[in-house]
Amino acid sequence: MAALAMLAVPLLGTLSSCKKDFLVAEPELLLPDGEAFANPTRILGQVNGLYVSTKSGTFLGGRYQIYNDIRAEEFVNRLSNGVTGYTVYQGTNNNSDSYVGNFWSQGYLTINRVNLFLKGLTDNPGVLTAAVQANYEGEAKFIRALSYFSLIQIFAKPYVTDNGASRGLPLRLTPEQSLANNALKSSTVAAVYTQILKDLNEAETGLPATYSTALLRTTRAHKNTAIALKLRVLMAMGNYSAALVEGNKLVPQIAPFQNTTNAAHALQPTLASVFAAPYTTSESIFSLPFADTNVPGTQNQIGYYFSWDGSGNLEYSLNTTGAGIYADPAWPTSDARKSNLTASATISGTSYRYPTKHGAVSPFLDYVGIIRYAEVLLNVAECEASVTGGNLVRARAILDAVRKRSDPTYDFGVLATGPDLVAAILKERRIELLMEGFRYNDLARRATALPSFGAGSSIPVSDARYTFPIPLSELNTNNLVNTF
Repeated sequence: MAALAMLAVPLLGTLSSCKKDFLVAEPELLLPDGEAFANPTRILGQVNGLYVSTKSGTFLGGRYQIYNDIRAEEFVNRLSNGVTGYTVYQGTNNNSDSYVGNFWSQGYLTINRVNLFLKGLTDNPGVLTAAVQANYEGEAKFIRALSYFSLIQIFAKPYVTDNGASRGLPLRLTPEQSLANNALKSSTVAAVYTQILKDLNEAETGLPATYSTALLRTTRAHKNTAIALKLRVLMAMGNYSAALVEGNKLVPQIAPFQNTTNAAHALQPTLASVFAAPYTTSESIFSLPFADTNVPGTQNQIGYYFSWDGSGNLEYSLNTTGAGIYADPAWPTSDARKSNLTASATISGTSYRYPTKHGAVSPFLDYVGIIRYAEVLLNVAECEASVTGGNLVRARAILDAVRKRSDPTYDFGVLATGPDLVAAILKERRIELLMEGFRYNDLARRATALPSFGAGSSIPVSDARYTFPIPLSELNTNNLVNTF
């Protein structure tokens, strides 16, 4: 394993449910593992530390979303800078690419920290009440599931190509505190997905229904967080029937499609409000927070890549011609997502268009959204349109709800069949979820060729470039990783 968790555990200090600095400070001290479970305050500090590990800019705090978006057809590179994803954009990254390697290492570091934490809870019974212990175990398992799912999406072939029979990832479920167990075969894709679902089912059971503040409901996992991720995972497996069961826990059968079970979730009046401070609306199911004392790092920050005003670098501008969604007639200028959430820049005499969901003011402290209710709605609509006998009327109504939030006069026209609806929903996702890291995954879960603008060609699923290679850092320490 390329990275091992430290024996000491990060402690972020006491949490107050109404404090605004939750999960935004750097770890303040390290505790020997023998003392880390001495009292509830120290254990809570470790829970916070798991989230801090997850939101590393090299992992889910920026790079994951950026890689998944720039690989397809929506963006054009401006600077040819290998440090900021140019080889990913071109489809030429190889196993020595340190930035992709850092993503792998931080993912496994986070997983190992979860494993250490869960073992520590087991080895130190009676410190927490049963309810609090179940809550913390649920959060840890949610983080482990999210980490494995994020890794397997880009380092292994899509589940739907062979029902998960291909090489997946090393499945590490016990703490590694030395180099003794570095050599470990990969499990199949199916086995990794089985573990992800196991973690999410157990997390759903243990997690609380909600928290007392909007900040906690947005930045810590609760039951609906686990359900929403489970919906996404099952769709990646092509199991739309099972996914719909999960989606129906969150989305009512009829408009206005506002969830009142556990934590409340609803579309906001405008999409812009979801991406504005304090970033804790009921649409934001799970987000990673940042503050000026804890930033994802300049070359990891989403706003830095895609924005220009302030101190954004506009590494990638919107593809305004050809296959990019910006030029598609399905996204007219009457849509507020186009008129209000994109902007123009002229650099050295050349005009560019860029998205402005994420702010462009350094140090780029926007929360990074991981799960949003609009995605959940579109997921449920897609499931209804994909299953035999699905409710196409409901699917269309949900699709309309998402579109008409930003473009009240838009009419999709006649969408009479499931495939017609699916095509419209997938296109709507390209608009609604632009710059949020979904494009590659939406293609992969349906085993669709990657329309790589950077590579200048379509990359089929069978092409080695479709997925990232196992990093050299892992190959050098685990000579079994490519076997399964």
